Amino acid sequence: MSIKIGKSDIVQNDNIILSLNKITKSYPGVLALDNVSMDFRQGEVHALLGENGAGKSTLIKVISGAIEPDSGTISIKGKTFSKITPHLSKAQGIEVIYQEFNLIPALSSAENIFLGEPLRKGVLADKKAMSQKAAELFKSFNIDINPDIPVRNLSTAYQQIVEIARAVSKNASILIMDEPSAPLTTSEVGILFDIIRKLREKGVTIIYISHRMEEVFEISDRVTVMRDGKYITTKFTQETERKELISLMVGRELTETYPARTKEPGPTVLEVKKLCGNGIKDISFSVRKGEILGLAGLVGSGRTELVRTVFGAEPAESGEILLEGKSVRIKSPKDAIKMGIGLIPEDRKRQGVFLELDVKTNISLAAIKDLCKFSLVDKRAENMLTSDYKEQLKIKTPGLKQKVKNLSGGNQQKVVLAKWLATKTKILIFDEPSRGIDVGAKQEIYNLMRGLTDNGMTIIMISSDMEELLGMSDRIIVLCEGKVAGEVSKSEFSQNYILELASGNR
Repeated sequence: MSIKIGKSDIVQNDNIILSLNKITKSYPGVLALDNVSMDFRQGEVHALLGENGAGKSTLIKVISGAIEPDSGTISIKGKTFSKITPHLSKAQGIEVIYQEFNLIPALSSAENIFLGEPLRKGVLADKKAMSQKAAELFKSFNIDINPDIPVRNLSTAYQQIVEIARAVSKNASILIMDEPSAPLTTSEVGILFDIIRKLREKGVTIIYISHRMEEVFEISDRVTVMRDGKYITTKFTQETERKELISLMVGRELTETYPARTKEPGPTVLEVKKLCGNGIKDISFSVRKGEILGLAGLVGSGRTELVRTVFGAEPAESGEILLEGKSVRIKSPKDAIKMGIGLIPEDRKRQGVFLELDVKTNISLAAIKDLCKFSLVDKRAENMLTSDYKEQLKIKTPGLKQKVKNLSGGNQQKVVLAKWLATKTKILIFDEPSRGIDVGAKQEIYNLMRGLTDNGMTIIMISSDMEELLGMSDRIIVLCEGKVAGEVSKSEFSQNYILELASGNR
């Protein structure tokens, strides 16, 4: 689903609702914002672009009052402030929807929307009124959500809508969205865009942060680029192009987005026959040595469930898995790892890395047995191993003792990749390899993936980014409702064809 949002008439007016003037913010050893000035107009969708570390997150926190700048001023609706608190920011109509949802799973949609500010009947919270108001908000978005069920029972896309409804309930005039489409499928992004269009028609200013360039051209009126904490430029979206924006973001020209294959795939290394369980039914497929097999499908299609079953994280009810022609039983991830299968999960922060541990520990943990001598870790061998992968993968970190939580998304992904390479993995499953990663880091991840397959590694890749799926895959298996809907060869690659299969229309 694709909804084109044309340029707003309001944007043609120089009606500035928010402006930043010479904002500077520094931390020990880092100048996060360097004399940044920019403005945002009423009723526009304003995209904010930049690599990880460009200063976007710091800028959001300054606008929302989460941090205080060292110098500079903020003007909101004609009022100028040298500093702003979260309470003052909200009072001025500013709301932020962060990439990490701020919802309480056990509470209903209605209770989450009015959390902290419940509608009351006397001294008691009026649940009926909150439910009714929440239903009205959802209806205004043309979305049917039961306001009384716990949000943990909602899909990721609907949880995103609950976040938006909460902001709208507070009469937000400036809505900041940080990577709102990251967890969504193509069709769900269409729903999100429709909601953004409705908000813009009501005069709400949307500050839209995304690493997905195609979205910027689809929905934004203007786009601002930041790099290394500095403001670079603002352009009308219709008057620029992808290549120019990428060059402005990274400070250099990036060549081919998707690296070409240099070697042909080898013999079949993994074969799955009639696999059932964990919501999947009679799934069969094979993948060859040195091949990237893409897995396509909508939310609920069974992609993640399939790879978790193959990896042994979920039990299989029936079916067979063959490695290099031999039938194997994978009852747990430990079994999969022993057989040379690794999984880079979709949620790397919760499942892929230990955020509070350092880079060295994260890389070496899965291969710790190989690093032991007489039940003791060989520190010299560990240092050599982790230093080698840090250099090979170009992990940007002050040192191996740096906590992983302090790294950018792209570098966290590289740490997960290094962990599996340290185990001598032969088959690596990537679940959403570039989610939340900037354009420069994406290019590095793509080059690493292609380099691995050229050296004989087999990759199975789940991606909701259609451009990435078509650009990186050698073949694509499409799932629909837990079953294989079709297999698509490189010569048949087509976004429409894949979406038709994924939606059950073929």
